[in-house]
Amino acid sequence: MMNDHIRFDADQDALLLLDQRYLPLREEWFACRNTDDVIYALQTMVVRGAPAIGVTAAFGCYLASREVRGKTDWRIALKELLELIRTARPTAVNLRWAVERMEALWRANEVVELDHLASLWLDEAKRMQLEDEAINRAMGRHGAELLSDGDRVMTHCNAGALATAGFGTAVGVIYAAVEQGKRISVVANETRPFLQGARLTAYELHRSGVEVTVACDNATGLLMKKGLVDKVVVGADRIAANGDVANKIGTYSVALLAKAHGVPFYVAAPMSTFDLDCPDGAHIPIEERPAREVTHPTGESQITPLGVQVYNFAFDVTPAELVAGIVTEKGVLRPPYTEAIQRMFGK
Repeated sequence: MMNDHIRFDADQDALLLLDQRYLPLREEWFACRNTDDVIYALQTMVVRGAPAIGVTAAFGCYLASREVRGKTDWRIALKELLELIRTARPTAVNLRWAVERMEALWRANEVVELDHLASLWLDEAKRMQLEDEAINRAMGRHGAELLSDGDRVMTHCNAGALATAGFGTAVGVIYAAVEQGKRISVVANETRPFLQGARLTAYELHRSGVEVTVACDNATGLLMKKGLVDKVVVGADRIAANGDVANKIGTYSVALLAKAHGVPFYVAAPMSTFDLDCPDGAHIPIEERPAREVTHPTGESQITPLGVQVYNFAFDVTPAELVAGIVTEKGVLRPPYTEAIQRMFGK
């Protein structure tokens, strides 16, 4: 399993990201040396996946603190840069969570000098990176109990190591089941238009020796009807207080088809992905991405007629009633989710 795709290089004083835009055909690294680099990486999908976005944002806060050195009003300038990072993408709540964690550390050390704050933030970002992989492994252990020997598991989008600091959320559940000796095969939905399933999930699983088959998104119903899918496990970019789940566009359709065919639909996500301030899915902001991702799927030739408009919503919301269980580092939550989520957070 991958865990070196997000790494801080002290010699360069830069965050190095494996550029996911070019996988699986080639492996290139993108260096973030300032706030603009971090925001570009987040918005253009150099890095994606809610936990990975959070870790990247944490290192981005450190880079922002280096960027304001020498400014007499560095506190004001730094707050402005943090706000830019916080709002770089709207749907994944981990982005806001990471920045707020750094801000809390700043408030607790308000009198420190900038260089000391930068050091604290760099240590905290590294700690968050290690924590995330540990959390994913804990989720994997809990979620693996939901999978049986011989299961064929469908995934949608990429919720593997590349979407996190390491191991993965939904794919981490699969890895953990395999480590337990279970024979698990995976159906990776291609996940249009950015093809995270075909490019990234298949890349990870194949590299790790897990049997994987890529399927067109619109084959989901047929595959379930043929009995080729036993379970569905997906990740999440935000989970509302009532258990509604925002994930990559198309997830809602997969959940509806799973319900119709009696296939259990599970979500795997860390506690940092829950937004208790968001009452339900209707309040989750849904990002719209550039039309070019749809009109130029290979990045070169346009496949749609000139002048035709495009819908490119990046996420959709799956209602809680379609979710059989939510796997977290604390265990598997079951309906009713409002009460289960409150208990998990000790509310």
